[in-house]
Formats: sequence, structure tokens, C-alpha cells
Amino acid sequence: MARLYTDDLNIGYGERLIVKNLSAEIPDKQITTIIGANGCGKSTLLKATTRIISHQSGSIILDGSDISKASTKLLARKMAILPQTPESASGLTVGELVSYGRFPYQKGFGRLSKKDFEVIDWALEVTGTKDFKYRPVDALSGGQRQRVWIAMALAQETEIIFLDEPTTYLDLAHQLEVLELLQKLNREQERTIVMVLHDLNQAARFADYIIAMKDGEVVKAGSCEEVITHDVLKEVFNIDAEIGLDPRTNKPMCVTYNLLRGELIKC
Repeated sequence: MARLYTDDLNIGYGERLIVKNLSAEIPDKQITTIIGANGCGKSTLLKATTRIISHQSGSIILDGSDISKASTKLLARKMAILPQTPESASGLTVGELVSYGRFPYQKGFGRLSKKDFEVIDWALEVTGTKDFKYRPVDALSGGQRQRVWIAMALAQETEIIFLDEPTTYLDLAHQLEVLELLQKLNREQERTIVMVLHDLNQAARFADYIIAMKDGEVVKAGSCEEVITHDVLKEVFNIDAEIGLDPRTNKPMCVTYNLLRGELIKC
């Protein structure tokens, strides 16, 4: 059994269910990507799994216990989340923002300890943002800011990191920079990475495990080879996809696809 899994999970806003009877496992120490059309419940699932929002029924189990019963600080020591649109860091320096990741470990008046400063410096170092420590976050490029937010998540020292569309608004080079950093964290530090991605080829290239969703339900979950297929993509995205093999990774890739109504679009 995985450390983290959902069982018959239902999540909604008011009377409208977004995620329906969803049961899924998150493999330990692997990279999991969640794919699906807009509005299928990907971000809602991430928010519920990290307890940003509550679920209506079912359960989310981490280390044998329902997360609804865990203290906020204890949960924050086990999982971190980088939302799709992080809250503004206006006026903060990079070092100040990353220090927020130490909140789950602070006591009393919340003063940073020697250990806190060591972890902050380590997070800056591993994300390649140490040179920015005293610079305003607002003065950084999009890719640099995203790495700083990841550094803040790392400063939490959690084994599981969730990211909701971490490459949004970034150009191709910065997208690769962020994804390669996450892959490095997974391989070298065995962090469990769970992220929502829209780009199917990036999902296949960097993931060990993929969860494909449609209308709040899991259509298919498994390896890249099991999920990035003609039939699964047809059901999830309503497209007729041509699947090839990435010559650099030997993983499946979407070469081109047609909308089922006939309009040709390239991936």
C-alpha cells in the first residue's frame, strides 16, 4: 500500500461534485503527473489532498491516517504544495520568502534557529537561487521566481511536494529548467513529486506514473506507456492522436493529433 492514497473521494463546491468516487494511489519516491482537460478536477484533487479545501466524503490517507485528523503543522512537515498562482511576494526578498517554509518547525515567537538558516541556505543552493538571496522576488524573471517558490517548498523539508502547473507562463527553456530541477530532486533526494501538467509530452518525459482524469474521475493510471496511448487520449481529450517514441527518452510522445471534428493541431 502506498503512503498516500485516496479512497472513494468526493469533492465539490456546493451541490456540484467536481471529483467523484475517486480512488488513486501516489507511488512513493516517484514523479506522478496528473493530466486531463480543463475543469476535469486536477487542481481540485491537489487542493483536497493537501487540505487546502475540504472533501465531502471518502478519505485521503497518509501514513495510515486520514489527513483530516492531522494537525496543520504535522501535515505541513509531510507535504508541501506550490499552487498554480502563488500568493504575491511583493516587498519580500528571496531569503525572506524561502524562510516561510520553516513555519511548521517554529515555536514560541517564531524566531528562526540556526537549523532554520542552514535549511534555507541549502534550499537556495539546491535550486540555484543562492545568488538571489537578498534580491526582491519582484525583480526576478518568471523562471527564477518559480525556482524560488520551489526553494520555499523545499525549506519545509517534506518528502512529498505537490505542484499545480509549475510551468505555466514560462517559456520553453524555463519550463525545462523547472522540470529538470524537480527530476533532480526526485532522483537525488527521493522526493515524491506530484504535479499537474498540460503538456502531454512533458508529462510523459518527466513522469514515472501518470493519472489521466476526465469529469472528476480517473480514466487510466499507470506508467507513461500505459497512459499515453491513442485510446486513452481519445477518451480523455476527445482527440485522435498519433503516438511515437521520443528518441531521447524512449518514452511515448504525441507527434500530432486531430480533433475528432477534423481540425488538425500539432502538439
